[in-house]
Amino acid sequence: MSSERASRSGWLQVSRKLNKSKFLYAMLVLPISYFLVFHYAPMLGNLMAFQDFSIRKGLLASPWAGFKYFEQFLFEPYFWKVVRNTLLLNLYSLIFYFPAPIIFAILVNELIGSKFKRVIQTVAYVPHFLSTVVVAGMLVNFLSVSGLINEIITWFGGSAQTFLSQADWFRTIFIGSEIWQGLGWSSIVYLAALTAIDPGLYEAATIDGANRWHKIRHITLPGISAVATIMLLLSIGQMLSVGFEKILLLYSGPTYETADVIQTYVYRRGLIDADLSFAAAVGIFQSVISLVLIVSANQLSKKINGTRLF
Repeated sequence: MSSERASRSGWLQVSRKLNKSKFLYAMLVLPISYFLVFHYAPMLGNLMAFQDFSIRKGLLASPWAGFKYFEQFLFEPYFWKVVRNTLLLNLYSLIFYFPAPIIFAILVNELIGSKFKRVIQTVAYVPHFLSTVVVAGMLVNFLSVSGLINEIITWFGGSAQTFLSQADWFRTIFIGSEIWQGLGWSSIVYLAALTAIDPGLYEAATIDGANRWHKIRHITLPGISAVATIMLLLSIGQMLSVGFEKILLLYSGPTYETADVIQTYVYRRGLIDADLSFAAAVGIFQSVISLVLIVSANQLSKKINGTRLF
């Protein structure tokens, strides 16, 4: 009887809490449904990686192929070229894109005048809300032979360049556009971390004669180091993922040498060539490597400075 009463009282407490916050729980329905439908349910499709999948036969009736498609892409020379391109784009992103929001947040934090700060932040946030199609269209127009960039070059006596048709320029264009589009939005988390720093530390540093650079170096940077570490870990976990939509809209045959990445390669093999089993195998490989990278980086960060993602 006592166990039944305890169980009943426990259910009553749960129901009261649910009823008290029913509107908040109701708001969770859409995001949970989104993840279930678009992230968890498609995981069943990973079975295709181990089958000679046929749309006519379906998942249940298609014959098993074992690790045939994993061996196929692992021994394909061109696959490793797209892996190299993906890693290089993400490496350049870590070097140039990752520190940009941190620097921007610190500069905004150092500005005097709240109105001016708000204007700068608003201007920096706007590009994030532009669709990838719009940004790609802007790049095509600006970088075309008759575009703004070439007009400036020819005005100074140079010759017009076909930037989007040159493989050597693709990574610079892609990373530059990523910085422009994501700078303001990515800085929000750092600006929030800056507000958590005790103002008394800056006042004490001023009394001790510290200049602005000394305050940034010894107070600001250590104050946001934990947040920066977490963001770095998340970035490392995405080393084999890159902005597929923008690359698909910008790349062309002449730029395949540097622009073709895992996602665009899988798109061509899976959807255009209808080799769904091969595409699924590459997707699993990509996920496993990303998991290994983020777990390894997390353990390394834990040992170095005690900060970890999980």
